[in-house]
Amino acid sequence: MKVLVTGGSGILGQYLNIELSKNFEMLTTYNNNVGNCEDFYSKELDITNTERLEEIFADFQPECVLHLAAISRPADCEVAGRERVMEVNVEATKNIARLCHKFGAKLIFTSTELVYDGEQGFYLAEHSKLNPVSLYAESKLMAEQKIKETFDNYIILRTSLLFGIVFSTGQSSFDRMYRDLRINKSVELFFNQYRTPLSTLDASRLLVELLKKDIATETVNFGGPERVSRLELGKVLCEVANLDKELLVRTSMYNSETANAVRDVSFNTERFQRFGIKQKGLNTAMRELITFAENITLM
Repeated sequence: MKVLVTGGSGILGQYLNIELSKNFEMLTTYNNNVGNCEDFYSKELDITNTERLEEIFADFQPECVLHLAAISRPADCEVAGRERVMEVNVEATKNIARLCHKFGAKLIFTSTELVYDGEQGFYLAEHSKLNPVSLYAESKLMAEQKIKETFDNYIILRTSLLFGIVFSTGQSSFDRMYRDLRINKSVELFFNQYRTPLSTLDASRLLVELLKKDIATETVNFGGPERVSRLELGKVLCEVANLDKELLVRTSMYNSETANAVRDVSFNTERFQRFGIKQKGLNTAMRELITFAENITLM
């Protein structure tokens, strides 16, 4: 199978580049930062460039497109402004769906847990009320709708909090926490904000397995099996990596300056598991991630 990846230099994309290259013929793309894309067959791509996109589709003839590229942090979306966010996150996604339809490719699109508002309880199912409270989440939900209006050969993954260690460019909140703890620097973590986090390593494995399935026209929650706070996630990291839990500082999300913070967007992932693919437990996934990343990164 020929697989095209957008956003290959992102935190998930870099893990996917490694896993996909073992199983498929892959073209991975990047924009501002190359990440580890230079280690694979890759091309620079601004997904808002319609002509360039169509040229890549025509040349590579993908059978599946993994669309990860986006302005992907709520704070970055606020800085970029509504017009730019809609151009990148919505209109470009609509165009990618159109090209998938034209060239006969399946589209796997990563949406977000934040299409739910965090006030509806916990272990949310896909039929839970959709109520995005940030520009980022609104744009992702609009992108979902554009895909559905375009064709039916898609899988939309409402992705939970991904935790991973960045190989080269950029840095994630988990990555910063891990690096700070390693130098005995304290880290403030919310005790009252809940997710069902998924490691980037396990997510890439799950996506490879998903690509092998004959599945389409699905919108599913894509997260880990366990509901934890960010503080509890930090404690698991400390246990696995033998770091000092005393460096974890308990703080409330309500003391944060983060705009539109959500309280609980933990997932029920039974629908995804019905595909015959199962996530690993948090402790196991954390241990495998740390081992894997330490063997690759220069730390």
